[in-house]
Amino acid sequence: MKVLVTGASGFVGRATCAWFVMQGVDVVGAVRHTPARPVTGVDYRTVGDLDADTDWTAALAGADAVVHCAARVHVMRETADDPLAAFRSANVAGTERLARQAAAAGLKRLVFISSIKVNGEETAPPLSGPLSRGERLCFREDDTPAPQDPYGQTKWEAEAMLARVAQETGLEVVIVRPPLVYGAGVKGNLGRLLSWVERGAPLPLAGIRNARSLIGIDNLASALQACLSHPAAAGRTYLVRDGEDVSTPELVRRLGRHLGRPARLFALPGPLLEGLAGLAGRRADIQRLTGSLTVDDSRIRRELGWVPPRTLDEGLAQVTRAWLDGAR
Repeated sequence: MKVLVTGASGFVGRATCAWFVMQGVDVVGAVRHTPARPVTGVDYRTVGDLDADTDWTAALAGADAVVHCAARVHVMRETADDPLAAFRSANVAGTERLARQAAAAGLKRLVFISSIKVNGEETAPPLSGPLSRGERLCFREDDTPAPQDPYGQTKWEAEAMLARVAQETGLEVVIVRPPLVYGAGVKGNLGRLLSWVERGAPLPLAGIRNARSLIGIDNLASALQACLSHPAAAGRTYLVRDGEDVSTPELVRRLGRHLGRPARLFALPGPLLEGLAGLAGRRADIQRLTGSLTVDDSRIRRELGWVPPRTLDEGLAQVTRAWLDGAR
């Protein structure tokens, strides 16, 4: 099988290419520019920006299927006059262009990396005590979509558009909504936690009683491979995770063990923690660290027989080794 991976120089795309090559898959990588760190064994093809005018013809030539990783993602300092329009141009119009050209080229299947943000931002607010059974809510594939930002909104719009394209053309579409993805080179909140723990910074997170689903980059790539090849995946949506949910303080402790550093945790009342974060302009970041977001991945395990190849702890060990080696 020859697979086109879009966004092949990005965090998820590059790791997906590396995993596929390791599994013996013939990989074409679509990129905006020639990558500075190419993956050995990938045939790179430059397509430019992702929008309604992208020409995928050369990249799609000879491919049997496509994994669509390319997207406009979260922007730390937004400069677009109309952010929603900018997200729609890449994530909806750009994806539709790819899907219709893939169908016209005779490709059988498109696997689309969406986001758990289609479901919403959290499954439970921060709690001061242990999570009870009733409070351990999980997102599922059939939940009513509730995206809260332009990224999540346009991922949902892209999913709906792909369903129409599939109906009109016969292209098999598979949707995968991952939660937080981590691996070598991870940034965002997990990258900040790694930095803080390595430096021995005291963290006011000991009182947090939450639960988070994560997925390591190799586990995600493995799930994408299953979605590419399994007949039952056509037309389905899947949520994925490592298989073990973890609280933020426990995550910090595990990172500390793998980094060889003590986790310096202390407790602050939740309202005070959020108030201080608000004064620093980081309220959203703290809410992501303190709230719960868990997913039910039983559908992909049941229908495709998928089992993540690495445990959460193995994935965290891998990411901390990469961090210590300078992959930041």
